[in-house]
Amino acid sequence: MRIALVDDETAERQKLGEQIRLVLKACGPEEQILEYENGQDFLTAAKESPFDLVFLDIYMKGLDGVETARRLRSFDRKCLLVFMTISKDHALEGYQVRAFQYLVKPCSLRDLEQLFEELGGYFAPETAILIRSGRQELRLRPGQILWAEHFQHKILIHTERGRELSVRMNFSEFIRLFAGDPRFFVCGRGVLVNLSHADDFDGTDFRLSDGTRVPVSRSLAGAARAAFGEYLFQKEALR
Repeated sequence: MRIALVDDETAERQKLGEQIRLVLKACGPEEQILEYENGQDFLTAAKESPFDLVFLDIYMKGLDGVETARRLRSFDRKCLLVFMTISKDHALEGYQVRAFQYLVKPCSLRDLEQLFEELGGYFAPETAILIRSGRQELRLRPGQILWAEHFQHKILIHTERGRELSVRMNFSEFIRLFAGDPRFFVCGRGVLVNLSHADDFDGTDFRLSDGTRVPVSRSLAGAARAAFGEYLFQKEALR
């Protein structure tokens, strides 16, 4: 789990980091925690490598937490936001940027334990699949896959950050790796998409978070819309 702490008060930022490490050491997944003293530095880092979770102080000098969150949402719709605040006067703005939670400062270890209990469904360990790319045997988490296509007797797997893997296997064998996983939808002959990376479906194409458009065959358009709607409904139900 990649976590950002954004607060212009060094002592409070460091204390929060220590508390989070204590909580996750006991009950959570392996974490990488990075600290930022202002919103702009955080946004620069988030554009280079996305975060899973960010703790944002609302009342910061310069770029405040709400504006930082708005700018983050312009390029990252999936990062979970937790506002750190001395009051909840910004509840409406938090709703607009889809804040997951508010924590009133100073927060306690119990506050953080409850928060990470709620977040457990988002960061449950994901079983990696084993694939062979060339002479390399690789372990790949399904969540890293944006989409895949069958091309010239190979499967081209498009993953996060623009990486592409080439695997020699037939398409039916490949899609069996994701049987029962509601995130994956077969768009047509030789094309598989990960719905967790889809921002929209316009009736003919899935538009992914990186801007890629993945076409859906005309005969499957209705099924694609239904699958995407069901996925979004189930995802929202976890919140």
